[in-house]
Amino acid sequence: MTPKEFLLLLMSVLASVGGQVFLKLGAAKLGRVNITNATSHILSILTTPELVLGLGCYAVGAVLYILLLTRVNLSVAGPSASLVYIFSVLLGHFLFRESIPVVRLLGLGFIIAGVILVVWQK
Repeated sequence: MTPKEFLLLLMSVLASVGGQVFLKLGAAKLGRVNITNATSHILSILTTPELVLGLGCYAVGAVLYILLLTRVNLSVAGPSASLVYIFSVLLGHFLFRESIPVVRLLGLGFIIAGVILVVWQK
């Protein structure tokens, strides 16, 4: 993977992570969904700015990922997109005060190692 391709991957990953953050913020505004309020919550998705922004970020991430796929094999791009998990856990911790247990840190380490092995070029 060239530096330009890696930058395209990183932009796609960051757009997707931004989407997750905005969806979490919007979901917090909606509150818990149950059978009695499901319809109103589904309609509220269209009027909650954070949710609309989050979906937009996902769309941008998808477009960037498609552009990446025009340059890189799926066998490299697919596993590399798992970097979303790394950034999601870190942002969950720093923005939403979610805990990161040791086992999760170990899992993140495996993901990072796997991505390095997948993109490694001789």
